[in-house]
Amino acid sequence: MIGERNHVEFAAGEEIFAEGDPGDRVFVIDQGMVKITLRGAGGRTSMRAILGPAEIFGELAVLDQGPRSCSATAITDVRARWLDRATLRTRLTEQPALAEQLLQVLARRLRDTDEERVGLLFGDVTGRVAGRLLELGRRFGTPEGPDCQALRVSHHLSQDELAQLVGADRASINKALREFAAHGWIRVDGRSVVLLDAGELTRRSSAGSSEQLSRRRRPLRATA
Repeated sequence: MIGERNHVEFAAGEEIFAEGDPGDRVFVIDQGMVKITLRGAGGRTSMRAILGPAEIFGELAVLDQGPRSCSATAITDVRARWLDRATLRTRLTEQPALAEQLLQVLARRLRDTDEERVGLLFGDVTGRVAGRLLELGRRFGTPEGPDCQALRVSHHLSQDELAQLVGADRASINKALREFAAHGWIRVDGRSVVLLDAGELTRRSSAGSSEQLSRRRRPLRATA
């Protein structure tokens, strides 16, 4: 277990650690949501991930002894456990299962990064919004409605933060959400989104990538 005795709490909006800070602790979330952000060119902020219960963060700086490569901030009130670098290294040596679990976390995040790059290269903004909504629904959605076919996703994010998560501007995010709502695929309710038609959102998320990829693969035509 990671930090079964070392509990810590953070209020919504509180910074847990900042990019460039020394990294001496790894955290696992018991309750709440945390956003991972990165500063880009020109001071722009990119949201790399949203994490929830049972997810680990802060492991990279602890393992390679470098500074924090990103910032972590509580989206909601958060309760977590932590483990310092020395104790983590001892646990990894003594508990092979824990080492394997951590390797799986690192591998999954590398895979997520690869998929995100594909989306940025080949997907349109509307398709990426659909994909992100589906991902948030799978991880944080709660069934809603008389037949429990709808999913309420309480993401607690502002429009600007949604834009950071998708890698687009706020106007494009609003346009995509309005389009989905007009089709009856979602319902926007403050800082929550109710997914009404996951099938259509799935179709839309894959359509943009396929179209962009097809365009890139079209042979060049000679011009006179």
